Amino acid sequence: MRSRRQFLIASGLGVMALGSGALTRLARANALGKHPGIQLYTINDAMRTDARGSLKRLREIGYVEVESAGYGSLTAQQFRGLVDEAGLSCPSAHLQFDLDNLNRAFDDAHALGAKFAVSSVMRSLALGANAPKNVLSTGITLDEAKRTAELANRIGTAAQRAGLQFIYHNHNFEFADVGNGQIGYDLILKETDPKLVKFQIDCGWMIFAGHDPVAYFGKYPGRIPLIHVKDFLPAQKGATDMKGAELGHGTVDYKPIFAAAEKAGLQHYFVEQEGPFARMSTVEAARVDFEYLRSIGKA
Repeated sequence: MRSRRQFLIASGLGVMALGSGALTRLARANALGKHPGIQLYTINDAMRTDARGSLKRLREIGYVEVESAGYGSLTAQQFRGLVDEAGLSCPSAHLQFDLDNLNRAFDDAHALGAKFAVSSVMRSLALGANAPKNVLSTGITLDEAKRTAELANRIGTAAQRAGLQFIYHNHNFEFADVGNGQIGYDLILKETDPKLVKFQIDCGWMIFAGHDPVAYFGKYPGRIPLIHVKDFLPAQKGATDMKGAELGHGTVDYKPIFAAAEKAGLQHYFVEQEGPFARMSTVEAARVDFEYLRSIGKA
């Protein structure tokens, strides 16, 4: 399901099948204007074995939105059918971009009913065969950041023509010093057109890299419509890999992050959990994550 909706006429019957508990959670979520979402990479294993059942399970837990991370052996249109059947929506899609045929990715986004077309790792796309073997373990360089920004503007222009908003998603490598104290991520923000390129802050990766999402929301209002809500275990000094944790069981307090993000124009948020999933299954972890969102008033 990694590389990561015609609504059903009978959708009302689909919602009824969810049971009273899920209906109560849905009513409460909608009444408060909350739309708890999840990035499907979180339950990648479950999606591979039973996509239809896994999506329905997410809806039963209380999620109302998903963010795609591929479609397995299905087409985007077929995958949309499963999303609709589960009573979910997919406003954002992590896509595989073919630079020789960008419309292929945009067509998939439209098939899913998505508004936001997201690139997961722009660095690899910008550098092609010259990209580091492990892009997460080496910091971005000045030249790489400039090339990444240039490509983001190009894709953003094409996405706008296709009626979509292009989104840049971060990991940790963008937060390297690219010279004179300038951070690679800041350079990418500076050198991309605010109308063509907006951002999805992966809060977990940003914090893991030693930076504060709250500061970015304050500095760049209107540029960050999406976030990933991710927690992680305390990092070992010098570690380049993140050990994921269920929300509320790691190191990140999301109350101030949500407050700042919403003030800056947040539109959608998606739980995403990194592995390893040693304590419980990925679907059970998704439940724990949802309960955390509910405990802070976001679900």
